[in-house]
Amino acid sequence: MSLCEMLGIKLPILQSPMAGVQGPRLAAAVSGAGGLGAIPAAAYSPETLSKALMELQAQSTQPYNLNFFCHSPPQEDIGPDSAWFRQLQPEYRQWGIDPAHIPTPSGYLPFNQTLAEVLDSFRPAVVSFHFGLPAPELLTRVKALGCKVLSSATTLEEAVWLEKQGVDAIIAQGAEAGGHRGMFLTDDLTTQVGTFALLPQIVAAVRVPVIAAGGIADARTVRAALALGASAVQAGTAYLLCPEADTRPLHRQALQSPSRVHTALTNVFSGRPARGIVNHAIRRWGPIHPDAPPFPLGVPYMAPLRAAAEAHGSSDYSPLWCGQNASGCREIPAAALTRELAGLAPV
Repeated sequence: MSLCEMLGIKLPILQSPMAGVQGPRLAAAVSGAGGLGAIPAAAYSPETLSKALMELQAQSTQPYNLNFFCHSPPQEDIGPDSAWFRQLQPEYRQWGIDPAHIPTPSGYLPFNQTLAEVLDSFRPAVVSFHFGLPAPELLTRVKALGCKVLSSATTLEEAVWLEKQGVDAIIAQGAEAGGHRGMFLTDDLTTQVGTFALLPQIVAAVRVPVIAAGGIADARTVRAALALGASAVQAGTAYLLCPEADTRPLHRQALQSPSRVHTALTNVFSGRPARGIVNHAIRRWGPIHPDAPPFPLGVPYMAPLRAAAEAHGSSDYSPLWCGQNASGCREIPAAALTRELAGLAPV
């Protein structure tokens, strides 16, 4: 059985789940075109996830992917005495931000029993995980619903580990990919290699289908990945300018500017390495800062700076997630892009 048959899709194109820049509209458009749309479920509460899934199912009856995070929540929050808080203080003063009003951390919940209960009602065709896999009992519960399970591997070792845990397919996430790295067996960034170096190694080492992610921008890169043994590809950055994406205006502006060619892996926005367009925050504190708090504690501490700057038309503190190959990122409908990636003429 091919991967497309396994997932119930017509085209070997998966849309990357992208928290903060997309929701049901993009997922429905991609699934409706024959690919596999995705919902970044890690950014939702159980209540808002149920609402999003009802909206998605009202727009499309095709298979879709729910993506969850599997990070270990930090044991305690950072406070005003932390090194990271002190790092941000001068910028807070510059923008007139009262540190006493910094919001408490929220969002980005790891997959848990409460979120698993949402699956009982919707039974998605595919459930994928980032940062490893959930506890065995949770994984068993997902499989019992008939969901196909995918997870990201950023190294050969991670791919072999995932196969041993029983995943149905592996997403080979090359270093080119935008957004958060899915790394979970190591935090050593020197282990992160490009898609077209990682992909053939994983294909040769595992028996389950492999999905290439990172640097996928057009039909040529799709063909290259398939030629190296991928059963499908996953694209994210290419969809960011589609009208169905919720990408903010300043992010859209950056994606259409010369600055999009300069990206870096940084931990200053969330506490975990993620690839985005280099801006003031990355230059000021990164790309990697040793005092950045563990994921996701960094998010609320950058949020006030982001809000203040964006109100003045600046993306200096915004996480401008973007892969290294943004050449395919265009303002065209997601359905047309999905067909173009698959080598089909737009309808």
